[in-house]
Amino acid sequence: MNHIELFAGCGGLSLGLETAGFKLLFANELSPMASESFAYNHLNTDLTSDSDPANVFWVSSMHDRNSIKSRLRENPYDAIGLQEQHFSDLLDIKPTNEQLNRSLLVGSIVDVNKILDAGNTSLLEQFRTALGQGEVDLVSGGPPCQSFSLAGMRDHTHHRNELPWEFAKFVEKIKPKMTMLENVSGILRAFKIDGEQYYAWFEVAKAFAKVGYIPLCLHVNAKYAGVAQNRPRFILLAFREDIALILSNKLDSEFKSALKKSIDFYQSIKSGEELPYGSLKCFDIEKDSGLFEDSILSSLYSNDKKLPTVKDALDDLRSENIGESKYVSKINNTYINYHDHRLNKQKNHELRANNPKVKARFRLYQILSRIDKVSSKEIVRYLKTSGAEPISTSTLSKLTGYWLLDLTGGEIKKPTKEQVITILSGLYTKKQTQKALVEGQPAPAALSIPDDACHYHQSIESQRTLTVREMARIQSFPDWFEVRSKVTTGGQMRKFEVPQYTQIGNAVPPLLGLALGNICRELLILAE
Repeated sequence: MNHIELFAGCGGLSLGLETAGFKLLFANELSPMASESFAYNHLNTDLTSDSDPANVFWVSSMHDRNSIKSRLRENPYDAIGLQEQHFSDLLDIKPTNEQLNRSLLVGSIVDVNKILDAGNTSLLEQFRTALGQGEVDLVSGGPPCQSFSLAGMRDHTHHRNELPWEFAKFVEKIKPKMTMLENVSGILRAFKIDGEQYYAWFEVAKAFAKVGYIPLCLHVNAKYAGVAQNRPRFILLAFREDIALILSNKLDSEFKSALKKSIDFYQSIKSGEELPYGSLKCFDIEKDSGLFEDSILSSLYSNDKKLPTVKDALDDLRSENIGESKYVSKINNTYINYHDHRLNKQKNHELRANNPKVKARFRLYQILSRIDKVSSKEIVRYLKTSGAEPISTSTLSKLTGYWLLDLTGGEIKKPTKEQVITILSGLYTKKQTQKALVEGQPAPAALSIPDDACHYHQSIESQRTLTVREMARIQSFPDWFEVRSKVTTGGQMRKFEVPQYTQIGNAVPPLLGLALGNICRELLILAE
């Protein structure tokens, strides 16, 4: 079976899908920085040393093909638009099926769709026929989601909100047997537009129905697929009409019932009916467990009470004397590895330098994860209001029971209440997402920038942010997977650069991709 990967990022979803048995036709990714990681790990291509990579093509760039290094550092948003002064390898080279097979297209899906819309029948035929191999089985991808995220801007007008619709446009042109879209669970929360509630996920489902695909919407969590992270996700599986009708006669009763409701929804949309919100259900893995437990979706569901924890993911990285957990062994021995990249847990594991004040704050966050929620919230309010919200004597007493770091980095083993207040008064912060990992739990979902979380271990050396390797471990990437390009970025560069931390934070966890890939493969086999 084959697949096309849109919004590929550094390649987490592709890694899972290929391990499940899908063969990559080609991938598309906007960011040159994320593309560098994808090309290195999936295509065995080092874009920093290859002046003319045979399997990487730019959709649009301000630089010609002889300037790969400049292409890797350009603002990709400046290159969107297929302007006369821009260069497009797809139009200039006109790559053959053989050249496109297992390749990466760097650039915007908007421009890819424009090229296909502009009467480029040859390229459309290449894509639609799976590069001469028949039909496309699966088109998959996770459109950028910051504007939908509850941890992000929640801006319904943001240009990135158009990308799920561009995804649907591409699917309409290529006509794969099925498609899969992944996004943050924030897409399920309503936006307020002119006083009316607008549900993005419902509108996306309607968009796929309008182009001939029957949508089944799921709310899942990567932790149940074996990932050491509490990472809820929206998944849309959409089936071409003929495929859905075959499946509706072959599947188990739980899944068949859910698909029947989707078919009814699709037929109403197809007839031109304007359906109100609530006409389609999004099935939740915790609220609708019956659908997941005993159906073809069971690989997404685990009733194992001991889910992987951050300690399982990270502990052996602290010392050579600590053995690997079952979790680490699993992620290092599960995935297909086309190019036999060598395991190296020190890759991307450079410790970041944190100043004494930051370390003191991290130690405080570790304590907050251990005391009661009422006292914890009281301390957080104190920090965020610069002391305007007072701290009770009982809460101060609780903090004196833990060792602290002062503002110069010195350890205070038995702090007094006065010392606690002095430290807290120097740690005011407006940051909303910082927290310490809890060793016996999966990691929180919001992990995309270096200071989102600090280490869980109760030693002075562990009062630090996570390394890229540690974040990759949590996300279930194997130790042979090398994240490329800049480690981090800041300022205005954040608007378009996708450094290593962000690449991992944005990625679909490979173990979740594997579970989804197994489901898609089984469904496609049933539809044969």
